[in-house]
Order: sequence, then structure tokens, then C-alpha cells
Amino acid sequence: MYKVHLENFDGPLDLLLFFIRRDEIDIYDIPISHITMEYLNTLDQMQQINIGVAGEFIEMAATLMRIKSKMLLPRLQKEEDIEDPRSPLVRQLLEYRRYKELAQQLESLAEERSHYFSRGFESPIPDGEEDPGVYLRQVSLYDIVHYFKVAMENKPIISRYELQREDISLDDQKAIILANLDEKGFLKFSVLITKLETKIELIVTFLAILEMIRNEEIIIVQRKLFGELEIQIRGKNS
Repeated sequence: MYKVHLENFDGPLDLLLFFIRRDEIDIYDIPISHITMEYLNTLDQMQQINIGVAGEFIEMAATLMRIKSKMLLPRLQKEEDIEDPRSPLVRQLLEYRRYKELAQQLESLAEERSHYFSRGFESPIPDGEEDPGVYLRQVSLYDIVHYFKVAMENKPIISRYELQREDISLDDQKAIILANLDEKGFLKFSVLITKLETKIELIVTFLAILEMIRNEEIIIVQRKLFGELEIQIRGKNS
């Protein structure tokens, strides 16, 4: 029996994708009884060693049980056209997998670009501590990728005549970020996006943000629940 630790996964969808890859399962035809058993066994392992299980993992367990129950019900002839109970879960998994793959690609690109953009960056980070009440503690690479993915989808398609190599560096985009901070050291993502005209600018800006976060030059904050994400220079109080 495999031992799986929940702390190795970003969330329940990540865990389910692990089972699908490990057992070579067709994502479009998930054996719900098998995957539910594996999932519940993993949660049981965590509870046996007194490790708390996040609510989102428990919620997914309930979803799997509900799907399993629907799959066991006899289907009437007139119900043949009703959607497969697994379909919503499959759509979630496919979407999450796309975001995860995009995140991995962008991280690889960031690593690759780091070899080309090696010039140091000095950030005017003031002394002091950030206001802990402002942090969006749940923000993840997935959330940031999702934001930039939507922004890229909303950018107009560039004609073939404009497909020339743009000389845009991480330092250029860092400078744009810093130049647009307000007097308190904040910059809304929506404001930043309006400053970017092409998809390559979006991609390089995304990489610049990742590098600045990794170097602890900035943090991503949120003033209220479900509010807009903002960039904040580290050390600035809200």
C-alpha cells in the first residue's frame, strides 16, 4: 500500500491527479469506486497519525461519495441523456491540470530566463514589518497563474506582421512595477495589466513578479476577502 502525505499536495484536485497518474487512469473515465477508496484511505492515514485534514480535502471526500452514490443508482431508460455524475469533477481536474502544467512551464521559463537576466536588482525595501492583517495567506502560484491566464486570454491576438522578437527584460518589467506603485507602496494587478500591451509583456511581467517574490522584494496582499490582489513592497504598512 502506498503512503501518501497530504502536505505534499496543493489541494484535493492535486491529490486526485496523483492517483490518476500513478494508476494510469483515463481521466475521462474515472473508476469512481477505486479513486474514492484511495482518497478515503489517504485521509484515514492522516487522521490515524493525528494530522489535521484541511476542510477542502474533507469536502472533496463528500463530493466523491456523492458521485459514487449516483453511479450506483439504476439509470432509467429515459435518463440516458442525463450528464454523467463524474463530468463536473472531470472538468475541474482538466482545468486544474492545465493551470498546473502552465505553472510548471512558467517556472521552467523563469529558471531558464534567470541565466540570461543575471544583473542584480536593488529594491528600496524600507525597514519595518508588513501588516499581517492584509496578507492573503491562501494565495498560491496557482492563483497568480490563473489571474495572468485570464489576462492573456483577454489580450487581442497579434497579427503575423507584429510577431517580431520584443526586447523586453525582467529588469524592464520590474521597473514598470516599481514606477506604478502608489504612495503607500501598493499596485493593483488590474492597474498593472492596463500598462501591458502584448502577451510577451504579460509573460515577462509574470516572471518578474515571481522573481521579486522569490527574492522577498514584494508580497501579494488582499485588503478584503475576495478582494483584488495587489503587489506590495516588503516593509510597507497598509
